[in-house]
Amino acid sequence: MPAVTLTTLNGLKAKGEKITMLTCYDATFAKAASEAGVEVLLVGDSLGMVLQGHDSTLPVSTADMAYHTACVKRGNAGALILADLPFMAHATCEQALANSATLMQAGAHMVKIEGAAWLAETITLLAQRGVPVCAHLGLTPQAVNVFGGYKVQGRQEAQAEQLRRDAQALERAGAAMLLLECVPSALASEISQAVSIPVIGIGAGSGTDGQVLVLHDMLGLSLSGRVARFVKNFMVGQQDIQGALAAYVAAVKDVSFPASEHGFSA
Repeated sequence: MPAVTLTTLNGLKAKGEKITMLTCYDATFAKAASEAGVEVLLVGDSLGMVLQGHDSTLPVSTADMAYHTACVKRGNAGALILADLPFMAHATCEQALANSATLMQAGAHMVKIEGAAWLAETITLLAQRGVPVCAHLGLTPQAVNVFGGYKVQGRQEAQAEQLRRDAQALERAGAAMLLLECVPSALASEISQAVSIPVIGIGAGSGTDGQVLVLHDMLGLSLSGRVARFVKNFMVGQQDIQGALAAYVAAVKDVSFPASEHGFSA
């Protein structure tokens, strides 16, 4: 299979085929997921919780992210590698440039940044210097202490309108992709249609251009024992992990996942 690029993802959006993304933190799972047809491997700062055992993503460092990005690169069989800039790694444009360079040199093809329209200058600078950016809107886990917990974003009309404006502002700034987390399904669908770049959802309904889940969640593994509404255990009915990965890809592609019960209303 040819390597997945931004051109590939834009082509999938253009023809209405859903994009599949999973978090990934090591070489073995990178090989398994990419061979199962997952188009984007997200080296997420979620590793702070699922690998390191923290109660949030905040303790994760750029060095942690670079290490795991390099691991994923070694096992990858053609997927696009997206790596998170962790907490405070893009507090200034200078930090964003330096830390993005570290992740790209470790093997990332794109970086993901949590924030809103205030990121426009940073995204423009990164794009001008050859770093594609995925902007993460909605519930941004690095801001959990501002939100007062992990809460759905965009239910109030003022909040929804701000998300619409933020998405369009970040596309104009040069963002190559958007990720919407825990946003009402109808709003996420509206935003996906309003921008020309691919929009990936998690807890954002089936109307986005693609889906992402944390790998451990979709394999039915949890340290806390709590399962988010938007999660489905794809190990159910499968004999092995490779079967679960293939089932996830198939379910996203045929739009049987996410179902209505995995999303949120306004």
